[in-house]
Amino acid sequence: MPETERNKVSMLFEKLSKKGEKALICYVVGCYPDIETSKEIVSTLIDSGADIIEIGIPFSDPMADGPIIQAASLKALARGITPSTCFRFVNEMKKKYSNTPFLFMTYSNIVFSNNLRNFLTAAKKNQVDGFIIPDLNIEESQEYVGIARQLGLATIFLSAPNTAKKRLVEIASISSGFVYMVSIFGTTGSRSKFEKYTFDAVSKTKEITNRHKIPLAVGFGISNPKDGRNMIKSGADGIIVGSSLLKLILENENDKEKMLFYLGSFIKELKGVCR
Repeated sequence: MPETERNKVSMLFEKLSKKGEKALICYVVGCYPDIETSKEIVSTLIDSGADIIEIGIPFSDPMADGPIIQAASLKALARGITPSTCFRFVNEMKKKYSNTPFLFMTYSNIVFSNNLRNFLTAAKKNQVDGFIIPDLNIEESQEYVGIARQLGLATIFLSAPNTAKKRLVEIASISSGFVYMVSIFGTTGSRSKFEKYTFDAVSKTKEITNRHKIPLAVGFGISNPKDGRNMIKSGADGIIVGSSLLKLILENENDKEKMLFYLGSFIKELKGVCR
């Protein structure tokens, strides 16, 4: 792998692989419910076993997100949270968690309307380690990928259960950090169960990512340790959890102590199946 692609996300997966572990990636909406509480939430997630933190930059039209994440995102926007706020948040968290990769999950409108190079450079200066941009097609990503790799930022692209083999090869070739496989059709959100097609798709995608020496992480709908275990058994190198965390935060927004306890317990259970 070229040196420019040896970002912190790639190195984290290599480290975990040597220990026989899978990655636990945790998604939260940036600075929700407020900045100070968000710091405590992220600290609890990392201290309880999260390997990578994915920060969703609040956006008014989050097309890939289900109702739980949309609700949190809109509340954060109403409280004045901006991309710059999220940059500063990551920079502050890195003072304590310098070895934990932080990713931004955002949309192309935010990235390109703020001047692509300036935006990615600001992200790097604030110690962001990579990006997930669900609405950015690989055909339109050349400039973004070029700048990101120069800066050592992971470029994480998404695949779906029905993504064709040729397309998977293209995604695996252009991604760095890991390939993000969406486990179901539709938006994010907890699921009561997964269909067989999901596990078949994980196995199929893993064959491609293995060939291209890039990890595969699976997200959307994982809501308990059993789900995570089944994804890993099917071939995932990491699992991504978001809506279930946001649900705990939303339900316990008025009782922070209870919220942090529930989050910590949940993450410890999830990390248990990754070891």
